[in-house]
Amino acid sequence: MKISVICPVYNEEKYIADCINSLLAQDFSWDESEIFFIDGMSTDNTRNIITNIAQDYKFIYLLDNPKRITPTALNIGIKKSKNYIVFRIDAHTKYPSNYFSILSDYLIKLKADNVGGVCRTLPGGKGIIPSSIAKAMTSLFGMGTSLFRIGATEIKEVDTVPFGCFNRDIFKKLGYFDEQMIRNQDDEFNGRIIKNGGKIFLIPQVVIDYFARKEIRKMSLMFYQYGLYKPLIIKKLGRPVTMRQFFPLFFILWIFIGCLLSFIYNGIFLLYFSILIIYLLLAFSYSLKLSSDFLQFLFLPVIFFIIHISYGFGYFVGILKILI
Repeated sequence: MKISVICPVYNEEKYIADCINSLLAQDFSWDESEIFFIDGMSTDNTRNIITNIAQDYKFIYLLDNPKRITPTALNIGIKKSKNYIVFRIDAHTKYPSNYFSILSDYLIKLKADNVGGVCRTLPGGKGIIPSSIAKAMTSLFGMGTSLFRIGATEIKEVDTVPFGCFNRDIFKKLGYFDEQMIRNQDDEFNGRIIKNGGKIFLIPQVVIDYFARKEIRKMSLMFYQYGLYKPLIIKKLGRPVTMRQFFPLFFILWIFIGCLLSFIYNGIFLLYFSILIIYLLLAFSYSLKLSSDFLQFLFLPVIFFIIHISYGFGYFVGILKILI
């Protein structure tokens, strides 16, 4: 088994050691494989941790990424790598011991261009806020029908997977990751795969432990950026990859435009108020299923609302940027 693993990093001292240990615990020999950590010039202890571990494992390499953006890091790693099977991974994550062997096997067996597993989202810290963020990011109401987040029971052909296991031919055919896409570079590349007749599969028996953002501010910024770059993906691909991406945009437009119309037309107020009530009922209904205590039951709807508003507002700003 020969694979190349590409991992962008920046200030990951909290997670990087556990990530590397999970890679070293895989069920195959790394002798002819390689791991590249491409660092965006970290200011914490990330580089020292990687360097110290790499002294004992000659297949681990640390590369520099002066531009400090993820797609550039991915492209540096891909160009430096030599094996046919290429994994794009994340440092915020721990991988099961059969992660690379199962996905490599299915990549070949399914004649796929990309395969990936399911994310089991864990709190990025202790307390009600990190716990609530993690639960919101695994719920149908919070994330929509994104199967790699909410789970699946069987192998499915999908529009995207987390991180990804690629065959090298796909980069020769489609080019590398788009360096304009500071966020959503995976979605854009997967969209290119599908547009050109490629296949992407979700392998649900492969479960990855992903650590969510632990602060509301960082979570909100992440989803804002996800929304911000979605219109650019549509512009580049010439079509939306999925329809679910539009719902947060419609929601935020309805909040503001519906409110304005309610003052002009009396009949609109009842419809406006009814939709907001339905949203709140759904939010509290899912909170009841997910919450572990009463305080979290009250807090989860706030997290849902921030996720949807942040994404929707980012999407709206992204549209304006493209129009302007």
